[in-house]
Amino acid sequence: MMAHKVGITDTIFRDAHQSLWATRMNTDDMMEVAEAIDQIGFHSLEAWGGATFDTCLRFLNEDPWVRLRRLKAVIKKTPLQMLLRGQNLLGYRHYPDDVLRAFCYKARENGIDIFRIFDALNDPRNMEMAIKACKEAGAHVQGAISYTISPVHNIDSYVKLAKELKEMGADSICIKDMAGLLKPFVAEELVKRLKAEVGLPVQLHCHYTSGLASMTYLKAIEAGADVVDTALSALAMGTSQPPTESVVAALQGTAYDTGIDLTALAPINQHFKEVSARYKDLESPRRVDTAVLSYQIPGGMISNLWNQLKAQNALDRYEEVLAEVPRTRAELGYPPLVTPTSQMVGTQAVLNVLTGKRYSVVPKEIKDYVRGYYGRPPAPIDPEVKKLIIGDEEPITCRPADKLEPQLEAARKELLAIDHHYYQQEEDVLSYILFPEVALEFFKRRAGK
Repeated sequence: MMAHKVGITDTIFRDAHQSLWATRMNTDDMMEVAEAIDQIGFHSLEAWGGATFDTCLRFLNEDPWVRLRRLKAVIKKTPLQMLLRGQNLLGYRHYPDDVLRAFCYKARENGIDIFRIFDALNDPRNMEMAIKACKEAGAHVQGAISYTISPVHNIDSYVKLAKELKEMGADSICIKDMAGLLKPFVAEELVKRLKAEVGLPVQLHCHYTSGLASMTYLKAIEAGADVVDTALSALAMGTSQPPTESVVAALQGTAYDTGIDLTALAPINQHFKEVSARYKDLESPRRVDTAVLSYQIPGGMISNLWNQLKAQNALDRYEEVLAEVPRTRAELGYPPLVTPTSQMVGTQAVLNVLTGKRYSVVPKEIKDYVRGYYGRPPAPIDPEVKKLIIGDEEPITCRPADKLEPQLEAARKELLAIDHHYYQQEEDVLSYILFPEVALEFFKRRAGK
């Protein structure tokens, strides 16, 4: 493979603190180093999307749109990147096309240059409209493969998906390894094939959960990967990404040299070390968890299961639940364990163990999943389990969003009717559609009521 300069996307403003601090970093802590970070020469900065939108409104009393505008005002050289869940946008269900289109346009207008678009089921129908809208808005679109391991997921299936994403208009491909399952030699083969058969730039996003990610990056880079996601070391490792400084140092003086100056990173990293003290109560432990390789449960989901069981005084059933997750996942057609399917499968596994009768209690989300409202499962759902969950009902086979009525105009009228003081910008309607109760509480505080 031809040697090439490797790009670095730093995740300190989004996934690093989402993974380690429950997404709680406030915008002021970012702004202190935003100008300095812009001078580093990163390929991009992941700064928005994922859980940041919800958390800004719910816990930080911040407007996520204002955060984006503030960052964009000082970060002028480095592209800003966001994570978008396809038709789910940044919520936990599908939204109609008129809402999706308006959201993509507004995100672009407020400062997003690169949209990384994924779907929890790798169903391209759930990504198609988002890809189209972001392209129309003039952004770079990165189609993402949610990487997982199962009898129906393999390199052939990922290459096929990447080809479909290219046909839909994706400008680059991301391998999104949310649980740290991607092994070095598998990454080498996958990247080689994506480069040869799809012919788009390839970016890797791995979490450090299993301890494999740095080795995986090196093999992927040798195979031709163009960009890798890292986090400044103050917020690296554990369920976050590999450390930026270590990856930069490893490639220094080679044909893959990133061109990034380690001495320029030091004061920025020092800033995040210092602000860490304020977030220490939120921090999840940074250890290597190789159990993820057998259970395939992402770090965030592990802590979720732990908390669910703790609330029920049932921590003694933890091992049973860990063993139940892969079984439930197999019966539900091997969905990749990423938001929102990870939460859904995890909750069902907890219920299966605690009730003592599997599928005797089934949450609405799982019923909707089996009905086809989240998209096409990677493999057929176990017929007996399907019967337990939805009886003789037939699942839908169309694109789920085709069933949704337009919502934008009605939501605007609704918001104005609740209180005209709440509507200060067009973006408020989108916040309200995504998180109605949380947004209203925020608007109320913002209006001083």
